[in-house]
Amino acid sequence: MRIGINTRFLLSSKMEGFGWYTFEVVKRMVEAHPEHEFVFFFDRKFDEKFVFAKNVTPVVLFPPARHPILFVWWFEHSIKRALKKYEIDVFYSPDGYLSLKSDVPQIGVIHDLNFEHHPEDIPASPLRYLRKYFPKFAKKAAHVLTVSEYSKQDIIQSYNISPSKITVAWNGASESFVPLSDDEIQAVRTQKTEGRPYFIFVGAIHPRKNVGRLIEAFGKFAEVNNDIDLLIVGESLWGNNASSIPEVSGNLKKRIRFTGHVSLEELNKFMGAAFALTYIPYFEGFGIPLVEAMRCGIPIISGNLTCLPEVAGEAAIYVNPFDTEEVSKAMTELVVDEQKYQELKVKSLERAELFSWDHTAEATWNVIADVGTPNQGNTI
Repeated sequence: MRIGINTRFLLSSKMEGFGWYTFEVVKRMVEAHPEHEFVFFFDRKFDEKFVFAKNVTPVVLFPPARHPILFVWWFEHSIKRALKKYEIDVFYSPDGYLSLKSDVPQIGVIHDLNFEHHPEDIPASPLRYLRKYFPKFAKKAAHVLTVSEYSKQDIIQSYNISPSKITVAWNGASESFVPLSDDEIQAVRTQKTEGRPYFIFVGAIHPRKNVGRLIEAFGKFAEVNNDIDLLIVGESLWGNNASSIPEVSGNLKKRIRFTGHVSLEELNKFMGAAFALTYIPYFEGFGIPLVEAMRCGIPIISGNLTCLPEVAGEAAIYVNPFDTEEVSKAMTELVVDEQKYQELKVKSLERAELFSWDHTAEATWNVIADVGTPNQGNTI
């Protein structure tokens, strides 16, 4: 079988969400199946480290697709021609974008439908593209993969897609996320927060991530607690979302620290040394930081909407993400209730066992095998 894969988010200079998802899933599938051929379709010069094995053929297709107009050109012209030229049996797209004009069976991963529910959070041009094309992608796909049961039900209801056409494969998290020793924790805290413990947020600075309300909640918490800081790890998704972040001044400014984009190695350390994860988006398709925190054995304060309870289970204190007072009280609860804090640390490590990129890759391969060779199902 010859599998074509959209690998346009494998970027050595800057790996983000879709890129890491592609890396973790595709690398495992390629290495597990040397008997099959894989053709990787990039939209710019690629790094050889992403050619994971000898059964991979890398192909660069013009133009670089980073704008809605170029999305259409790349998928409807470049990809369509390439699927025919390279005699692809099945096309797999980890970001969900498909070629509507190609007759090759296609599988798309639709991570969430945030743009359908919160259009106000997305710039006009990408929004028009997403709302126009994703219903078509869902219908065009031979099969749809998604990352949570919540997202599956959302796709079914929003696009009238048969449940039998959608498979849920939870995300994993890098195995490099592990609990840190006391000495390691103190070393990281000394480096980042002058030795003070800290709550951590990880994610894009994007309206739906609700960082503004998190900062407001921390401000209320800080009025009664002087010992714990807030570390915000991430950068703007759409160029400039500063308007969603409240102005911070005075002593509070010293206690809220923004790191911007960090490497995976740095993120491992920052997460492992955190007092707790504070993750309260009002819309999410999965929430990988939850699993990263669980792998590190740190407690979680989570929003109670969309997929988050499905992922965090009993490893979190749940709050209304729109109620900053409730979020602040949850922060205080973790500080004053040592028994609760220790219980959540244990539950985090236990629940982390349910999530693995190996499982994600296996479920993905099973779908590819069924679509590409309907009578020859394989397992990874």
